[in-house]
Amino acid sequence: MFFVYFCLCMTAEIDYKWPDYELIDSGGFEKLERYGKYILRRPEPQALWDKHLPVDRWINMAHASFFKTKGITEEGNEKGRWEYKPDMPSQWYVSVPVGENTFRMRLAFTSFKHIGIFPEQVANWQYVYEKVKILGPGTTVLNLFAYTGGASLAARAAGAEVTHVEAVRQVVSWANENMKASRLDNIRWMVDDAVKYVKREVRRGKKYHGIILDPPAYGRGPEGEKWILDEELNNLLKNCCQLLFPGKHFVVLNMYSMGYSAHVAENLISTVFRPFHTEAMELGFRDCGRRFLPLGVTARYATV
Repeated sequence: MFFVYFCLCMTAEIDYKWPDYELIDSGGFEKLERYGKYILRRPEPQALWDKHLPVDRWINMAHASFFKTKGITEEGNEKGRWEYKPDMPSQWYVSVPVGENTFRMRLAFTSFKHIGIFPEQVANWQYVYEKVKILGPGTTVLNLFAYTGGASLAARAAGAEVTHVEAVRQVVSWANENMKASRLDNIRWMVDDAVKYVKREVRRGKKYHGIILDPPAYGRGPEGEKWILDEELNNLLKNCCQLLFPGKHFVVLNMYSMGYSAHVAENLISTVFRPFHTEAMELGFRDCGRRFLPLGVTARYATV
């Protein structure tokens, strides 16, 4: 007996109409983006090339800029400081179209460069929405390392029963705000360590139709549990495999770690879950100079 497997590795550009987001420019290890009516300048380690626009345009256009300082946090985030123009609010909302829905997500400045959304993830949110719609009523979805809840909103809007697992209580509260702002309800919030939670669900015999994972390179659980992606991810995926309903289900794995290609994500998914077909891709956008800026790698598959 032998195993037949097919994989498609590709680049996924977000090309559908999204009025509230634009990658304006990239280069010099930075990116210039518009979220709603506000333009942000932030570090981007993969933007090795020169900027397309002159630097004074970046300075004049940006309402807020994050500048790195030496070192990184224990969670692997870049240390730095924000500088704001007077008309820049401390928080604001953007609209995100997914399926027949438009989500409202609150953005705000954190002590590192993140603001509450990873725009390239809308490709995965759309995928999740479509798969839940196909699976129909009674679909259950587990969202691990769920952050501010974009994937949870997509699954819930499509009709799924969603369990949202995130280690930081304040971030779970943020996701709850996004749910209410998007006129959704009944997402199950869990402030927990993803590894421990999955192990408990395995012992309980729980099953899900969809599992979404968006792990950081480094992180801490609510009780100080250390997460190192290189050491933990493979075993976590093996435990997740035991949580899937046989037959109709889907899995989405997203990775941000520098140096990992889409093939790494694909190899993890194909080895653990052994699907017939896997999509593996880089997610990102093109800037005004038509350079594609890769912002994450994803592997996903569905039996439906």
